Amino acid sequence: MDGGATTVLVVDDSRAKRYLLVSWLTRAGFATIEAENGAEALARVETDPVDLVVLDVRLPDLSGFEVCERIKERHPATPVIHVSAHAVDVVDRAHGLTRGADAYLSEPIEPEELVATAHAVLRYYQARQRAELLAERLAALADATVQMHAASTFVRLLQAAAAGAAQIFKSPAAVVAETFDGDCLAGVAAGPDAEPEVLPWAVNDTGVPIGATVRVDEPAAWGWIDWPAGDTVTVAAAKLREDRAPLYVVVPTSTQTVRTPVLVQLAQAVASAVEAQRSFDEEHRIAVTLQRSLLPRRLPEVAGLDLAVRYEPASARTEVGGDFYELVMLDGHLLMAIGDVAGHSLHAATVMAELRHAVRAYAVEGHQPGVILDRVNELMRTLLPNELATICVLLLHPASGLIRLASAGHLPALISADGRVEFVEQAAPLLGVRAPRPPDLEFVLPAGATLVLYTDGLIERRDATIDEGMAALGVVASRVDDDLDQFCQRLLVELAPPEIHDDVAVVAVRRH
Repeated sequence: MDGGATTVLVVDDSRAKRYLLVSWLTRAGFATIEAENGAEALARVETDPVDLVVLDVRLPDLSGFEVCERIKERHPATPVIHVSAHAVDVVDRAHGLTRGADAYLSEPIEPEELVATAHAVLRYYQARQRAELLAERLAALADATVQMHAASTFVRLLQAAAAGAAQIFKSPAAVVAETFDGDCLAGVAAGPDAEPEVLPWAVNDTGVPIGATVRVDEPAAWGWIDWPAGDTVTVAAAKLREDRAPLYVVVPTSTQTVRTPVLVQLAQAVASAVEAQRSFDEEHRIAVTLQRSLLPRRLPEVAGLDLAVRYEPASARTEVGGDFYELVMLDGHLLMAIGDVAGHSLHAATVMAELRHAVRAYAVEGHQPGVILDRVNELMRTLLPNELATICVLLLHPASGLIRLASAGHLPALISADGRVEFVEQAAPLLGVRAPRPPDLEFVLPAGATLVLYTDGLIERRDATIDEGMAALGVVASRVDDDLDQFCQRLLVELAPPEIHDDVAVVAVRRH
């Protein structure tokens, strides 16, 4: 703050002394207000913008020491200078300073000494305020950086960045960046307590160099937010690579200090988080493409049956997973299988592919489901001795509805008919475990009934047990939509969490 903007409260019960002090301070460029006793001084501090208090030690109602102490309790960043013609010994000076005063002048006071002391204590407080502000902003920057890197999607990253900028500068803020697909989005926060929004926005990136740059713009250029009236906006642009679009952090200019250090650091932190998110999105797309390539590309058309599947990869992982399914007609029977290899990795996906093809191969040889699982289990124990998987395999005769089913530790199949559901469970060891297996289950799928196979990602939630998840599935699946694809989609929407933490596979077959 400069001398012209600084207001000094002069407190003295002597009108003559106040006049002298006010005269000296006014000639030095300070604005002044006056109080003649302690109570009035405390009231003025609460109602007027006071930057400095010049306070007589001896007042008619309260001691200057007490007035100083109460000012410091309410406004610790307001400096106080004691003046006194009476309490001038070392004990009095020490008493005043220990109760909060920043300086102690004893009369007779020279004008130059008063002005110099006022400037000195103000310089100290200004430096302290700048340091405290910087420390507060750097702490908020650290929090915002953690939130940005923890964001699971690009939109959430922009929301975290905009909210972080608004918190750091206690003002409206906007962050603009380009997604992996080339869409330009703006994260906007109207203030530190406002809910951030994300909306499309286009920016002219012409001439923005690599690195971090700062410029001042008119608010109209960033018009999707209500900026403070009469202020410009300061824009920090950060560009990490020549083949990347820059990103922008926009805040009111009045929030900025010399060299805008925190704004530049924020822009660089956002750029780093955006680059990491873009890489994540690219890896996730490659992973999902690979994973889908290992699954059946089309469903068979079977007279008398409706078929539908849904497969959703985990949204929070770049790794491919081990969920798989199979639907293929073999010698007049529909082979259905669903399984889940333990783990999420490229290795789990390759194990999944080997199991799927092994199931198909043994089925082509004409084996029944139990034999298929016995042979697949021996294959796993021989070639993949450290792997575990669950699987359910069945053969369905479309005309009669006869089903022969074998399971290896997989979740029970569900049959939905006429508003009622039934779980078909076979207790059996996982694949990869040497243990006796029960005989195949045989039952008939009635006309009009729907059979559903699924993996645990559909029903497992962090806030519920597996039994609660199966009960919820039973409720949702009691009504089967006319469109079986819509039915499978509804299962995902109503049962799976908004962010899928495990792969989800659903296979449904309805017999006419």
